[in-house]
Amino acid sequence: MAKKLNISRINELKTNAYDNIESYDDPDTPKALEQFTSQIKKVLQADPKMLESVPEYLPVALYGRVKFPSDAKLKWAHWINTATQPEWDEFKVTIGFNNADVPLVQAVRAYSEDLLIESCAVLYLLENQGKSAPAPKRSADDDFEDEDSDYADYSDDDDDDGEEEDGYYDHYDDEDR
Repeated sequence: MAKKLNISRINELKTNAYDNIESYDDPDTPKALEQFTSQIKKVLQADPKMLESVPEYLPVALYGRVKFPSDAKLKWAHWINTATQPEWDEFKVTIGFNNADVPLVQAVRAYSEDLLIESCAVLYLLENQGKSAPAPKRSADDDFEDEDSDYADYSDDDDDDGEEEDGYYDHYDDEDR
């Protein structure tokens, strides 16, 4: 019999993770979230039992660094809607972890496979519930095995004259030149 996802717990984790992400996602300190997640990854990898008291730190640590392939999003939507926890073999083919995060993922899986799956459900919800979370940010050093991104293009399609908005700088624009 399939395990059930505790949707109320996942929603609580999502809220707590989002609050942490939002508190570190400050334009005045643009590297704060990246620095925090870098530190928390090291701590969690060394001591995954810390997640007993702060389980929301895992989705924060992996925020913006996990991919959900297009075909897998339907499975995730079904699992969330039916509160069904996927089996490990099903789960592992529906998610792409950043290569640099694999040691953390392995450490957490050894500690609690269920918590890892719940955290990925949180990440799925953060990514797919519209404006409930800031847009995921990817650093230039992200080394995904597959560089195709499933993230939506948030460019302003109404701006056909090619002018950029005053005061706006997107380092991804440099890559297009």
